[in-house]
Amino acid sequence: MTSKGNFRRRLTLYKLMIDPQKLTIQEASELIAEKKISAVELNQSFLERAKKLNAKLNSFITICRDEALKQAKKVDELIAGNQSLNPLAGIPIAFKDLFSTKGIKTTAGSKVLENYAPAYNATVVKKLLDENVICIGKTNLDAWGHGSSGENSDFGPTKNPYDSSKVAGGSSSGSAAAVASAACLASTGTDTGGSIRLPSAFCNLVGLKPTYGLVSRSGIIAMASSLDCIGHLTKTVYDNALVLNTTAGKDFFDSTTQENRVGDYTKNINRGVKNLKIGLPKEYFGNLDKDIKEKTLAAVKTLEKLGAKIEEVSLPHTKYGVATYYIIQPSEVSSNLARYDGIRFGFGREKFGSEAKRRIILGTFTLSSGYYDAYYLKAMKVRRLIKEDFEKAFEKVDVIICPTSPTLPFKIGEKSDDPLKMYLSDIFVVNQNLAGVPSLNVPCGFINGLPLGMQIVGRHFSEELLYQVGYAHEQETKFYERRPEL
Repeated sequence: MTSKGNFRRRLTLYKLMIDPQKLTIQEASELIAEKKISAVELNQSFLERAKKLNAKLNSFITICRDEALKQAKKVDELIAGNQSLNPLAGIPIAFKDLFSTKGIKTTAGSKVLENYAPAYNATVVKKLLDENVICIGKTNLDAWGHGSSGENSDFGPTKNPYDSSKVAGGSSSGSAAAVASAACLASTGTDTGGSIRLPSAFCNLVGLKPTYGLVSRSGIIAMASSLDCIGHLTKTVYDNALVLNTTAGKDFFDSTTQENRVGDYTKNINRGVKNLKIGLPKEYFGNLDKDIKEKTLAAVKTLEKLGAKIEEVSLPHTKYGVATYYIIQPSEVSSNLARYDGIRFGFGREKFGSEAKRRIILGTFTLSSGYYDAYYLKAMKVRRLIKEDFEKAFEKVDVIICPTSPTLPFKIGEKSDDPLKMYLSDIFVVNQNLAGVPSLNVPCGFINGLPLGMQIVGRHFSEELLYQVGYAHEQETKFYERRPEL
């Protein structure tokens, strides 16, 4: 675009007093619908920001400038024709680079698929594009989704917008950094053992791991098929609910999906928390860092002040979660990655990184003759006990609240040479995947300038209630308003 065009777009934003860092989906949607700003102008602003900040944060593997502006122009034409559009129409969204996008590179963060461009869209991508969402780009991630920090990408680590010396969390690292830095208004992610919730916590975002089977996995490069959940990251709870309205539901191409239980997740979002029973699992607070514990309990106090009732619950098999997860997950990884042999597409197994190789070896060993019963079968039995823990707890309470991460965002390189230490970053998030229950990360404050989050966990298909609780806390605290200085 010419410098004159850039000036005109900036002038439009200035006249409306729009700061991309403060803009939400809800606000942007209203501006587009009221014709106060065009979809093209909005997306040009975010594309410019994405390109500028990518050199610093490495959030994107691919920025889709031409495709995005073409899509945005179509939205403006529909609005000019007085077409009735979805609230997400014209909104710039980034897709984690595990999501198949027709004709656009989909690398899984690995050199194995460095030049792979799918011939089709993932179901979630198709659903969003059908509602005229703008694909602004494909985001960086730990290769194949293997990681808790964003450091395992073959395209370099993603950096945290609040402190570029720190990790952004993984594996949906680029998705989190892109939204937090206002390079887009929402992003998609996958959560197999915390990969949406950890980066959301580290980047002051709302991140949903939905109930297993609520959102289709079709067209998304698989990591561990019985654990993978497809969700998204946004600045606010309301925005998050808006995205789920489009992505949730039955899909012919994924037999594990079920019908959407709620027509509109925003409908009852402001109902409040009066008389709701909130459970605090004692196993999550025992040896927790003092500052993180204080912030999490302060968030619980906020909800109590709003009328919620708090009581302690027990999830006794919590301590077995990480061990169970790191038997089941590598076993499924070894099966899913077996197809990347370089025959049909990709460059073959010699391009796998060290973390992928580690998980393939662990999984193959676990499934091998003589070890299957000792490891995999036993882990599946423990998984059932973990699921029963949640079921029993939800007989007493409506939701459970616990920390998302045992630490604040840590320095890049701090844990990369110690896989066990890295795996323990998942200690508070893997059990929800093992049980298949939904979990919503919401911001709950800052410590030394770094964000932290808490999880709101519910029964299967209770996403509407999680949004209700998260929204009540968010409106009282407004942590989402504190954006990084970039």
